[in-house]
Order: sequence, then structure tokens, then C-alpha cells
Amino acid sequence: MARIRRSFFCQKCGQESPKWQGRCPNCGEWNTIVEEMTTVSEGRRELTAQSASQPNLLASVVTDTSPRFSTQSPEFDRVLGGGVVPGSLVLIGGDPGIGKSTLLLQTVVRMSQQYGRMLYVSGEESVQQIKMRFDRLELEPGEVYLLNETNLADVETWIARLKPCLVIIDSIQTIYRPEITVAPGSVSQVRECTGHLMRLSKTQNLPIFVVGHVTKEGAVAGPRLLEHIVDTVLYLEGERHHTFRILRSVKNRFGSTNEIGIFEMSECGLTEVQSPSEWFLAQRPSGAAGSVVVPTLEGSRPVLVEIQALVTASSFGQARRMTTGVDYNRVAMIMAVLEKRVGLHLIQQDAYVNVVGGVRLDEPAVDLGIALAIASSHRGIPTRAECVVMGEIGLTGEIRAVNQLEKRIKEAVKLGFCQCVIPRSNLRYLKSPVNAELVAVNTLQEALEVTLGGK
Repeated sequence: MARIRRSFFCQKCGQESPKWQGRCPNCGEWNTIVEEMTTVSEGRRELTAQSASQPNLLASVVTDTSPRFSTQSPEFDRVLGGGVVPGSLVLIGGDPGIGKSTLLLQTVVRMSQQYGRMLYVSGEESVQQIKMRFDRLELEPGEVYLLNETNLADVETWIARLKPCLVIIDSIQTIYRPEITVAPGSVSQVRECTGHLMRLSKTQNLPIFVVGHVTKEGAVAGPRLLEHIVDTVLYLEGERHHTFRILRSVKNRFGSTNEIGIFEMSECGLTEVQSPSEWFLAQRPSGAAGSVVVPTLEGSRPVLVEIQALVTASSFGQARRMTTGVDYNRVAMIMAVLEKRVGLHLIQQDAYVNVVGGVRLDEPAVDLGIALAIASSHRGIPTRAECVVMGEIGLTGEIRAVNQLEKRIKEAVKLGFCQCVIPRSNLRYLKSPVNAELVAVNTLQEALEVTLGGK
């Protein structure tokens, strides 16, 4: 016996409320609660020892030694932590038209040539439209089956018949379960369909890739619970008017959560960028004040990026601060340290800080690069073109040590940089000689004297 019940769900976090409210009591977002009709079963099912899962002693559990599936793309494999894990559920999000479907279609076609049968389920495009994209990308034919279906029960039936090695669901917002009497894309449908796909992948040891739409804030549409259910969450980032795309891992139960893969959109689809550091620095201006190169770590990969700053006199009563690619509060703190400990008069100066290439830098090792870019623009003195800097800045103006210094230096030397400004406390951790001039500094004032001549 089942009855219909009216429920109110937050589209942001999935919180259920007894009535409509303007603000979600759980996540605090406004105008995110919507009404849905849910079916409630009044029957009661009691678990028995035979039907319930049995507890296992940790020492007696045998781990799965199945090898990972290679996506035939080193950049994609890097982001996944070494390849596709059997029985994993991977969520890929990104703006409309950014290249999610193109990347996955290329992946399943290449994998089918190596591993066999693949299933591509699309709820948004017909099989003819997908074939048109296939022809445009000039891919080699493989054993890829296309299915235009939105009913999850029918999708599961075809999975049982075809027994594919990998399944693509494009997208989760179009899939529905018929026993849930709400529209596809609603909170209940997205949550239940994702949970069912997770159980399906685990019981059949089948890797499944799920495409998710994103909101205007850049998060995956639907309840936040969606990202907690899946094993891996990937975001495909980039601007539609630029050719480069960044595939970023923000959650990964089988690898690092900070890895990125760099791709370039071309007529033949997404192609890999083998040396991302060269790409980020390809158009760096020579002899320009306010430009500093910093070696940062994205997961296990060192990447050289350019930080640019523009400091100019404010035309208004209050100075303006804008940042792209770095934390706004972190930049405000660094500017306060420059004013208090170094003596730069920035209170009436507008400051704009940008990380070239669309990369988001979160680690504190780029603090020194931000500070030197601001000071360079303020004084109008460019830094040395062959110099890279790294270090965390404390509130007293000291330069603190960074991790994995040798990796950063080797990447800089490989691209022709011959001088590295590093924290003095890092010298004791160097285990092997490097082919670069190391300039060790203790304070921010010393770093300014070394790079800008103390002028």
C-alpha cells in the first residue's frame, strides 16, 4: 500500500522540510526549496540474518586485485589516479558546451578498441546526433553501443543484456525511475537514480561515468548529496571562447584530489597538452612589471604559472581589490603585510591580481609570488625573467618553508629558469644538488631587495 505525500526539498543540499520556506535551514541558501510529490510505502520490511549483509573481520577481507582500465589518455588517467577502477562511479560536471560529452565519447571509443564493448546512454541527444559528433571527431570505429533512453529500469535491462565493460550516463538530470512520481531532474529523482547506479556499479563491478549539469555558481546541479554518493568528482573547466580545458579532480577515493589534466579543444576533439607549464607561460610578456612566475603543485605534478598584478591609484574614496584564480582574503592579508612590514603605501591603490590560464591556486606556497607581483607593479620595476619564486608569508613578514621543493625546482630548470628565490628554512631539506642559482631569504623585505633591488 502506498500513498502520495507532499514534501519540500532544497535543490542545493537536499534537505527535506515540512513546509515551504524562503531560506533553507540546513545550508542557508535562499529560494532553493521546491515542492515535490513523493510516494510513501506503508509496508514494513524486516531484515533477517539471511537477507542482511554480514560483518566481516578486517584481517579476513580479501582486496580486489583487478587492474585499472586505461582511458588511453595519460592526462585523463592522471586525474583519475592511474585509470578507471572497476566498480567505481565517476561524476563529471562542467558548463554547457565545455566538452564533457566530447571527452567521454572519445574515451569510450578508444577504450572499446582495447577492452571491448562499451555502452553510451544519452537522455539529451538522439543516436543520430551522437553519430554526427563521432564523424566530426574522425574517430576510429569501435564496439560502442548507443542508447537513447531516460528510464533507468530500461537502461539496467540493456546493461544486463550487453554486459559492457563501461557505461556512460549523459546526463543524470534526464534519467528517472518510474516508481518515483516526480519529474526527472528533481531532487528525489537525482538522488535515487544516483544511489541506484552506485549499487549497480558495486554489485556488478561495472565502472559508470555520470555527466552532471552545473549551476550558475559552478557546482553540480542537484542536491549536494550527489557528490557524496559517487566515488570520484571531476570538473571540466575553461572558457568557451578559449581552446584550453582543465579537467580537475575535487574528490577521488582512489587517488589524489588535486590532480589536473590539460586539454586543448580542436576540430578533432580534445587533445592532450603534454607540457602544461609551457602552455601557461607561452604568452608571458618580457620585461613587464607585475609579472612573476611561481612553481605550484597540482596533486603530484609541478606546474609553472604566471601571476600578474596591476596596482594603480584609486579614483574613488575606497580602494578596489579584485582577484582571479587566488583567494581574495589571502591577497588582502598579503597587501596588509606589504604595507605594515615593508612600507608600501597601498591604502589608496586599486589592486588587481590574476593567475594566467584559468588555474585556481589554493596552496600558500604562492604567497611570495603574489607579494612580489604586487610590489613589482607598484614600483614599476620588473623582476628578472629567468627567476621563479616560492614561499609562504607569515603575518610578521617571515618567509616560511614549502613542501616538495626539489620537484618545483626541477620543473623550473627544465623550462630554462636559472634562479630560484626560496625560503631559507628549505635549504636543510635539499637532498640533492640542483642546476639553478638558489637565493634563500628569511623575510619579505629580503625577497624584495633580491628581486627588485630594494628600490
